[in-house]
Amino acid sequence: MGKEKFVYNTQTLRYEKVEESTTQRVLRVLGFICAAVATAFLFTLAAHEWLPSPKEKALMDEIEFMEANYAELGTELERLRAVLNKVQERDAYAHRMVFGVDPIDQGVWEGGVGGHDKYEGLRQYSSGDLMASVQQDIDKFKRQLDLQSRSLDTIINLAKEKEEMLASIPSIKPVRSDKLPRSVRLLSGFGRRIHPIYKVPKMHYGIDFTAPSGTPIQATGAGKVVKAGRGSGYGNRVIIDHGFGYETLYAHMKRIDVKVGQTVKRGQQIGLVGNTGASTAPHCHYEVIHKGQKVNPIHYCLDGLSPEEYQEMVQAAEMPNQSFD
Repeated sequence: MGKEKFVYNTQTLRYEKVEESTTQRVLRVLGFICAAVATAFLFTLAAHEWLPSPKEKALMDEIEFMEANYAELGTELERLRAVLNKVQERDAYAHRMVFGVDPIDQGVWEGGVGGHDKYEGLRQYSSGDLMASVQQDIDKFKRQLDLQSRSLDTIINLAKEKEEMLASIPSIKPVRSDKLPRSVRLLSGFGRRIHPIYKVPKMHYGIDFTAPSGTPIQATGAGKVVKAGRGSGYGNRVIIDHGFGYETLYAHMKRIDVKVGQTVKRGQQIGLVGNTGASTAPHCHYEVIHKGQKVNPIHYCLDGLSPEEYQEMVQAAEMPNQSFD
């Protein structure tokens, strides 16, 4: 039973019992309930703010872990980009110094992608700036990797072309060094020489390599035989197209061992030294033609000689003696 309330009546000089109406009772109960609800709400709000639930705590730990990993990923990306930049520097060196072509333009290498902010959706989160920065670095790294991959493909193709060119350009003597006399006093070189038959100065467009009749003659570079047979003044002769603007001619042969259209390799036997055509002694008359112009073959005879022997051969080839053809 609830406590009864009395008030003192000064007129009647008596304590009188206070009777509470139903409305007052209802209002008092409602007020208590509202105060309790408000207190509970404030307590719950404070608890969520300063005392997270286990689930919220787990989510907060996960976010913190994710941020730390994103930061570490950004650092690792910077390291990988530094390595890729070193690769790109070597790539540029290979393009410029080895193959003589332009490397990847630096503006293209460092350039970004224009238009709207593609990372706008990430920036709305609390860690959005970090995530957007890392994602931007990843996209740039992927783009540079693609550029570098295509550049390396270009280098491989250039290297293959360079390898083919090096194998094709004439670079050895038409007669093997071990089949030639070590003395080069009888060498007749490129320039004006006394014609052995007409006894008048004439332009000699090749080098005459003296060797016994029947000595093997070799292709001085890889290529395709374009002529094989008799030639005016040359006797039996072979012409090889090496590509890249180079052709070589081998004349006065005793025997021809190749046919027109045949592909030959450097060092492959193509015939034998002879004395056919306008010739006064067994030898191989050798010419080098570059882009339609006959050039001095001495610069394409680089095998089997020491620097001193090569210099001796150059000097002998320049002497104004009589040619053999």
